[in-house]
Amino acid sequence: MVNTCWVELRGHWTYPLILYRNVLTLKHLVATYKKHLVCLIDGVVMGGGASLSMDATFRIVTENAIFAMPEVHIGYFLDIGTSYFLSKFPGYFGEYLGLTGTRLDGAEMVACGLATHFIPSMRLYSLENALQAVTSANVSTIAMIIGTFANKAHARKNSSFMRLETINKCFSKETVEDIIHALEKELLENGAEKWITDALKSMRSASPISLKVSLKLIRKGRMQNIEECLYRDYNIASHFIRGNVSNDFFEGTRAKLLDKDNKPKWEPSKLELVSEEMVDQCFKNVNHDEWERLQLPDRSNNSHPKLGCKL
Repeated sequence: MVNTCWVELRGHWTYPLILYRNVLTLKHLVATYKKHLVCLIDGVVMGGGASLSMDATFRIVTENAIFAMPEVHIGYFLDIGTSYFLSKFPGYFGEYLGLTGTRLDGAEMVACGLATHFIPSMRLYSLENALQAVTSANVSTIAMIIGTFANKAHARKNSSFMRLETINKCFSKETVEDIIHALEKELLENGAEKWITDALKSMRSASPISLKVSLKLIRKGRMQNIEECLYRDYNIASHFIRGNVSNDFFEGTRAKLLDKDNKPKWEPSKLELVSEEMVDQCFKNVNHDEWERLQLPDRSNNSHPKLGCKL
């Protein structure tokens, strides 16, 4: 049942979709842009901003960079094409990042393929000046210039990326419940590693329906192109914003961003209460007269394989 108090506060549910269609169109434009893009990440990059960054040919990070996809903790899902690039990670590291919201630093971003270069922040201004002086669009020329400013990055020994074998073992499971059970088993058999306890704590506090929808998204992302992912994201966002399947997005926003009591009351409250039918409903078109489908422009002649895009 839809909470009428939330309906009064948020206005008509179709209004946010106007902005969202523009955001997805921008994402599609950047993802299919012919020219090579250089993205400088010198701070926190999360959610939609992180997704846009991943379409750049060169993704440069500094010691100040922090990456995370925390959507499941505000009752939302991995949107704006996030499932497309998370599904390209080595093994099942994308599932791990998407379901736990784990933060990565700049060195870890390079190690797992999120970033192409690590450059100390003190060199960014010089790099920008050098790039502005470039008169050639040749990707090798750009790569050579960036390379002169780059340092080798070494991920911490206790980084979760260094535990990829165990992550693959646990996060390759078919359901969220199975993933949690595998992590619990790993904890009992091999000791209390911090990344495992952190992962379990994070997933247990996240929205159950967000976890299940996001896992299905990543799995589908492995078999779909960026356009298919964006059309699908729009459908799911429409259901979340409408609140016809769950009000967790509004409850999570209230608890995490507005009241900041950090005590969201998820509905359904447990993973076992989230049925396959509920999850499947989120992926379908919205059956409502005022709902508009997403229409992306045809840019089939503009897409090209970008250097460094493969994660």
